[in-house]
This record gives sequence, structure tokens and C-alpha cells, in this order.
Amino acid sequence: MPNEHFLRRQANYEDLFFYKKTDVLYLLTFAFTKRFLKCSDRTVDQMVQAARSGKQNIVEGCADGVSSTEMEIKLINVARASIKELKEDYEDYLAARQLGKWDDKHPRFAAMLDFCRRHNNQDDYSQMYQTANDEELANLAITLCRQVDKMMTTYLSQLEQTFIEEGGIKERMTAARLGRRQTQNETIEAQAHEIERLKKRIQLLEEELKKHNSQG
Repeated sequence: MPNEHFLRRQANYEDLFFYKKTDVLYLLTFAFTKRFLKCSDRTVDQMVQAARSGKQNIVEGCADGVSSTEMEIKLINVARASIKELKEDYEDYLAARQLGKWDDKHPRFAAMLDFCRRHNNQDDYSQMYQTANDEELANLAITLCRQVDKMMTTYLSQLEQTFIEEGGIKERMTAARLGRRQTQNETIEAQAHEIERLKKRIQLLEEELKKHNSQG
């Protein structure tokens, strides 16, 4: 049966790993700026807002995706840009204070990378917010930002493929109308065949009845 629905099923953003990681990034950033930056520093607001934008635009994008794949793509892109901005702020923090930006040569990098890959929930990170130093938290945040960016890039590719295959809301509405019309035409055609079959059956019965009467 043709698909008569033009609204897409809403993605459950709470199940998306990259959303969960942005939730971690938001509270991590809130704790980081409170501990290591002066409240008068304009960077505080910039970092917190970038972390919040990354998180909230995923939520809004998934909601808008029910009717508009284009809008979902746009908002996920906004979220991705916000996370990139946040990563840049953490990298600037490290550079300005001559702290280490960890890479695969750092003795703790591999363990941190593996931890971030395996853990997505807030509870897995919250104990670090008040115990880790600024270098540790900044590198943790940068690693999470990179992973979120990679995940969102993959998700955007899937959305783009969906848009290519299904089109936007107008295309899906047209397809739904055509699908309904096709279903109606198929029903009418089936009914016509059934009527024709019944007519032939009635004709045969009438002929048998006439034959029976003539023999009687």
C-alpha cells in the first residue's frame, strides 16, 4: 500500500549519543567557567552559551524534523558550529595559560579518549567537575567536542540522504496525496472487476434457470 503519511517520525534526541555528550559538555562547561574564569570575563558567557546552543539546537532540530528535514539539517549544523566554537575556546584557554593540549603522545590521552568513547551519560562525568584541574577538564571537553562533531557529521549525512530520497514537506505531501489517489483508483478498479464477475455469474445462473425450466 502506498505511504499516505507525510510527517516524519520524530527522532528521540535523548537516545542520540551526541546529544548525551552535549549535555555533558554543557554542565562541564558551566562548572569549568565557574571554577577557573572570573565571572566578569566575557568568555564565561560565550562558552556557556556555545555549550547550551549545541545542546538545545539538537532538541529543536529533532522536533522540527517531523515536518522539515531542511530545518533539522540547518539546526543540527548550528549545533555543530556551536560545538566547534566551544572547542576553540577550550583550546584558547590552554594556549593562553601555556597548559598542555593532549595528543596521542600524552601518557593519559589514550585512556581519556577511550573513556569518552564508552561513556555518554552525565553521571559518568559529574564527579570530575570539582576534582579535576583545568588542564584535565579542558582536554576532556576538547575530546568530547571532537567526538560530537564526528557523530553529528554522520547524522547530517543520513539526513541529507533522507532528503534526497524523500524530499521536503511539499514533496512528501504530494506523494501522500498521490498515494491516496492511487489507493482509491485501485479500490475502484477492484470493485469494477468484482461487479463484472458478478454480472457474469448472474448471467450464467439465469441461463441455467432457463434451461431447467425448459426441461421441466
